[in-house]
Amino acid sequence: MKRAIVFGATGFVGAHLLGELLERPEYQLITAVVRRDPGLAHPRLHTLLGDLDSVGEGLSGSTLDEVFIALGTTRKRTPDRTAYYRVDHDYPVAAARAARALGARSVFLVSSVGADPASRVFYVRTKGQTERDIGALGFDHTHIFRPSMILGSRPEPRPLEDFLGRAWALLDPLLMGSLDRYKGILGADIARAMAAAAAGRRQEPVAIYHWRQMQDLLKK
Repeated sequence: MKRAIVFGATGFVGAHLLGELLERPEYQLITAVVRRDPGLAHPRLHTLLGDLDSVGEGLSGSTLDEVFIALGTTRKRTPDRTAYYRVDHDYPVAAARAARALGARSVFLVSSVGADPASRVFYVRTKGQTERDIGALGFDHTHIFRPSMILGSRPEPRPLEDFLGRAWALLDPLLMGSLDRYKGILGADIARAMAAAAAGRRQEPVAIYHWRQMQDLLKK
């Protein structure tokens, strides 16, 4: 029986992930750290309302096995680079550090295709630095999920992303071989892949999942 914590459980991927984990009997307790109550009741769910600026508060005394991090924002929602970096880098690293201090041995992070801490592109550089800094925290197992276009119906209207999603569907058949990492993937499938990775036998200290590796997980 495992204890896990989910950061970003009210986001697009995180909401699917929380549902997936609650369906799995191997979890004794799942804590969801959220800024707003998702209104979800479950006997094995503990909802912790809190500000991610003080992510460690409210967790004292807990013990954890796994931490799932699906935090992030968009340039439209957070145009200021400093604020964007705080949400996409500082918060995930703080979440991972807090969970590690409580005994978590495995971390599962939603990142992005092309993540590179030395990139000239701000977005992928931020993702790469987040991966790097979480990887330095000393988890026994670090699982990094690098989707390209995340597809699926969202509760709030996103016209540009809807347009790009339709365009990606036309491009997908052309993305073969090493380019298949750029294929679009449903947010629900990312969540299922993360849950499947957590259920598997973990041997390698670091595992990176692009589209193909996530598809392999979905077959298990």
